[in-house]
Amino acid sequence: MAQKVYVIGVGMTKFMEPGLLTMDYPDMVKEAVNKALADARIAYAEIEHATVGFVFGESTSGQKALYEVGMTGIPIANVNNNCATGSSALHFAKCLVAGGTYDCVLAAGFEKMERGSLNPKYRDRINPVQKHIDLLFELYGVAPVSFTAQLFAAAGKEHMEKYGTKIDHFAKIAVKNHQHSKNNPYAQIQEEYTFDEVLSSQVIFEFLTRHQCCPTSSGAAAAILASEEFVQRHSLKDRAIEILAIEMATDKPSSFEEKSAIKLVGFDMTKNAAKKAYRVAGIRPEQIDVIELHDCFSTNELITYEALGLCDVGEGKNLVDMGNNTYGGKYVINPSGGLLSKGHPLGATGIAQCAELCWQLRNEAGKRQVPKANLALQHNIGLGGAAVVAIYGSIPRDVELTSKL
Repeated sequence: MAQKVYVIGVGMTKFMEPGLLTMDYPDMVKEAVNKALADARIAYAEIEHATVGFVFGESTSGQKALYEVGMTGIPIANVNNNCATGSSALHFAKCLVAGGTYDCVLAAGFEKMERGSLNPKYRDRINPVQKHIDLLFELYGVAPVSFTAQLFAAAGKEHMEKYGTKIDHFAKIAVKNHQHSKNNPYAQIQEEYTFDEVLSSQVIFEFLTRHQCCPTSSGAAAAILASEEFVQRHSLKDRAIEILAIEMATDKPSSFEEKSAIKLVGFDMTKNAAKKAYRVAGIRPEQIDVIELHDCFSTNELITYEALGLCDVGEGKNLVDMGNNTYGGKYVINPSGGLLSKGHPLGATGIAQCAELCWQLRNEAGKRQVPKANLALQHNIGLGGAAVVAIYGSIPRDVELTSKL
């Protein structure tokens, strides 16, 4: 039987525009890990294993980064799963603790990115997302601009054609997330934008404007996971957030065979991971209080509402119109500002989502605190593909750890 797993400490750097960053990646990781250790109130010597996520870097960059924290001889595994790299490192760390192999595992993620849109690094081999490129070309054609912007614009266009969603709905999501980020000191962009400013900002592709697309970013994040026995032995109950479920899924044939841009951007991966996570956690979507989801583009946030079961398919626009995606509504979605304004350093994103949700569940999120948050959901995707959905629960302080939440 799998053991319970808790997040006992989190930390991150401020996410920054690549050109403004003065630190190299080992310094970023050291800052994030030391913050997580301080948050957990444990020494680095307590860590028994580490998983380190990054997309752009040399093969043992995880070792180089953690050697700056300490050289204790522990196993260090490097993880690359496209934009879901951080949450994948978190998933693997959780499995190591849940399976009883280790009692205390570190999950860290970082990225030191270059300016501009993401482009293939290797020209002498097939692109890992070539199936996506081929289907997008078949459905809408491909222009010589950012492929990811084209792909997520196509998904938004399909949603508008099928369900009557308007460009305004996507713009409203961007307005919301930029409003949220003004209260997040870790966010790369802490500026509010009006609805008109979102729509009139630089066009990236068709109706997707700059303020509806996540920026390239540099930064690092870390989370420390521990077993129930470790939490009890170190008297860490007041810091511990239980991982009720964390599930990963990859593409099925439906992602390509149904000739749908919505499916192509990971709808089914997300839906499958979410369904299993709800089942493992023993909860329903409507019980969730706060959510950090993968809003790489404003279109994907709305589509993800439906994939996660927060509303019926085609009804994401109503969630937006009714304000049920922000403070005072049914859910608070991306209180950190999300990828759109917090930033998206690929290897750090999923772990930064975990950090934000732990702060929310510990009532430590300051001005962006979601009132009475007890259940939280994390969603992170990478094309090609991987989707990770995690559900976290705060521990009632008047019950024993062995009690059911």
